[in-house]
Amino acid sequence: MGPGIGNIEGHFEDLEFFKLHVEILRENNFDHSGIIDHSVGDIPSDYKEKIKDLIESKNRRFFQWGWKEPRTCLFLDFYRDILPDACYLVVYRSYQFVVISLLKRAFANFDNLYNTRKSYLSKWAWYKVRRKRFFKKFCRQHSDYFLKVWIFYNEQILKNISNLTPERYLVLNYSMLNSKDHDVLSFLINNWQFSLQYKKFSDTYNEKLFSEPFNMESYISDKELINKAKNLENVLETYAGF
Repeated sequence: MGPGIGNIEGHFEDLEFFKLHVEILRENNFDHSGIIDHSVGDIPSDYKEKIKDLIESKNRRFFQWGWKEPRTCLFLDFYRDILPDACYLVVYRSYQFVVISLLKRAFANFDNLYNTRKSYLSKWAWYKVRRKRFFKKFCRQHSDYFLKVWIFYNEQILKNISNLTPERYLVLNYSMLNSKDHDVLSFLINNWQFSLQYKKFSDTYNEKLFSEPFNMESYISDKELINKAKNLENVLETYAGF
């Protein structure tokens, strides 16, 4: 995928799965971004057949394959049924960083609005006066919801793991990709029989693309959400590693 607000260097979603997931969400009147905090229900039967056809096509075309597409977390029950032997590489990030990233990504739409449509004076007033105040208001309005999204996604991930045998999943904190990249590759080769070539993760990783941290918890009105997120993160940590 090409560059976007969330990543100026482009994304690595599997476009075929991406398009199907977006179609399913739109068909059921959900936000196609997948940034939702509740179940999407059952997949319509015609889309189930489309996904099965896609999987058969992948199996014919490739000796080994997999996909990365975050909306997959919304359909894990379905995928677990139709791919009973699938293995899952779970990479998670702390709720603070994810909420901050979602806030800044969503807020960037306002920057784009002023950059493309407003006069010089409007731009100056936005960046010098209004933007900081408006961003704080935006955080107060949306932080709870984005945290609920993080909670829901990770609940689905943990539910999925609980239905798998241990040899079929690997859970990693995203920081482990950089510090233990060789161990990750060795696991994929030795445990899941992938044929892969080693490449340093640091050659791809660009820390500058991550959002600058700030105290997002101060904008959360329902503090119980923070406790729930921390508990979920602690559970994920018990699964993390080799």
